[in-house]
Amino acid sequence: MDAADMLEVAREEARAGRAEGGIPIGAALFGPDGELWGRGRNRRVQDGDPSMHGETSAFRNAGRRRGYRGSTMVTTLSPCWYCSGLVRQFGISRVLIGEATTFSGGHDWLAEHGVEITIMDDPECVAMMNAFIAEHPELWFEDIGTDG
Repeated sequence: MDAADMLEVAREEARAGRAEGGIPIGAALFGPDGELWGRGRNRRVQDGDPSMHGETSAFRNAGRRRGYRGSTMVTTLSPCWYCSGLVRQFGISRVLIGEATTFSGGHDWLAEHGVEITIMDDPECVAMMNAFIAEHPELWFEDIGTDG
């Protein structure tokens, strides 16, 4: 599976989250051989759980693994500090990011610590987030932990 195919899995999750009334951020975790281990979306609104970010959801849906070396986390949006910590904690090797225009989280910090970072600058990911932020600024600022 190439980067575009991997990102499409995360975009599908983001679209599903938006259709459910949630925040349109999707993610997927792929093993070293490109096998899809888990996919998920930001479910903070749907589940009433502030910790259920897209990357967290994908990670949980991947199930327990002996290790994560060589794996790739794909996310439609630059990972926040919480999700960046998850990547570091478990030694995920690569992060493929749909866009970092609307939000720039911890990806520079991850790169400084040896995680391979690829930012795709995907127009659909940017458009989804821009539309969501314009329609629901209060929910967006809640999600990223600021007052706006």
